[in-house]
Amino acid sequence: MTSVFQASADPQMPPNVIYILADDLGIGDLSCYGQTKFITPHIDRLAKDGIKFTQHYSGSAVCAPSRCSLLTGLHAGHAPIRGNAEIQPEGQQPMPANTFTLAHLFKNAGYTTAIFGKWGLGAPGSGSEPLDMGFDHFYGYNCQRQAHHYYPYFLWDNRQREILWNNTGLERGDYAPNLIQNRVIKFIEDNKSRPFFCYYAPVQPHAEMAAPEQYMKKYRGKFMPESIFEGCDTGPDFRRGAYASQAEAHAALAAMISVLDDYVGELRQKLEELGLANNTLIIFSSDNGPCDEGGNDPDYFDSNGPYRGIKRDLYEGGIHIPMIACWPGKIQPDRETGLVSAFWDVLPTMAEIIGQSAPRNTDGISFLPTLLNSPEQKQHDYLYWELNVNSGRVAIRKGNWKGVRYNVAANPDSSLELYDLESDQSETTDVSSQHPEVAGELNRLIRSARTKSVIQKFNIPQSPTNQ
Repeated sequence: MTSVFQASADPQMPPNVIYILADDLGIGDLSCYGQTKFITPHIDRLAKDGIKFTQHYSGSAVCAPSRCSLLTGLHAGHAPIRGNAEIQPEGQQPMPANTFTLAHLFKNAGYTTAIFGKWGLGAPGSGSEPLDMGFDHFYGYNCQRQAHHYYPYFLWDNRQREILWNNTGLERGDYAPNLIQNRVIKFIEDNKSRPFFCYYAPVQPHAEMAAPEQYMKKYRGKFMPESIFEGCDTGPDFRRGAYASQAEAHAALAAMISVLDDYVGELRQKLEELGLANNTLIIFSSDNGPCDEGGNDPDYFDSNGPYRGIKRDLYEGGIHIPMIACWPGKIQPDRETGLVSAFWDVLPTMAEIIGQSAPRNTDGISFLPTLLNSPEQKQHDYLYWELNVNSGRVAIRKGNWKGVRYNVAANPDSSLELYDLESDQSETTDVSSQHPEVAGELNRLIRSARTKSVIQKFNIPQSPTNQ
């Protein structure tokens, strides 16, 4: 397959790609999407210089399956990882060894590949670490539980633990996201003369709620009454998954997002300095909706925007997320699109950009025509999600119709809630009784949308027999 650049009259070095995946960042947490209590100027500028998606969806409503969907181009009815599953003492359920990922796609095209930040898709030694899945470099957290901590005892540098001696005992000397950001900048500098793919997965603003003091000072006392969380500050569980206390969680959320915003600004400045900005596609998104853990208070900040639900919900608030793409000279600036798209579209989009063939089994559709403002954009027939938490949940969107079913593990014949997103984006009114034919069609699609996972623990009962 020929890339969009090889086919042009002025071929150039293939574009660099930086995909930034925030953690538990709600669509309402960015000022370019409506946040009013604080601003995100660098991310807003990214949107102003590129295109903002208003109908983009994550792969799931929790971390691991969402990231699996992103990397594999498969929705939750086909992807191997469909929930968070811990492995002790460190890590999560591995993907099968033969899993083809976005990193493999870039490697096949001659790119240098790296992941910085949170992995969460295979414990150390499981055969599903980043270096087993197409990445040349890895620096960050292997384990989601370890990524609860902003002053951890260690990070992973490829396959080796890097002890953070300034964080021993109760010390808080090294803010790990800063270390990770520094590695991202160094990777860009080291690879300025060759095409690279950088999957940047910072942990902000996932709980626990923590930011450096210079950022906390900016917001202290501005969001009263404060949200106070009493967590784990000593003992055997300290920095082993349990969240630390935070007496100023409102300020901390704004501070954490401001840190992330500054990282985006620093990254873009580095690309400009190195002369790489015009040949680098940056995509910014989030793995799911906002959480209410560790003192985080999504209602106070309206973090889910106009949508119902938060993390772990398959209502819009749990999966309807921000996505911004910026590519100077290719993407016309200051644009907005209502294209209905999802994480599983990223892999086929990248395949088209770099001249690779996407796997035949992908559930995704390339959104490159939308990026380039072409009228030839294909549309999804439907989008599908499932999640094995809280007795099992499934959801489907077809056009403006959204079907949601909860408690499907406890009751495989649980009823389908039906919402018309065109008139009811907040999913307040179940109209299934008024449109039984639509509910029946969505139930049939739910049954056909999924196959059994190769990992038995992620399987939930098939959808109902009732129409």
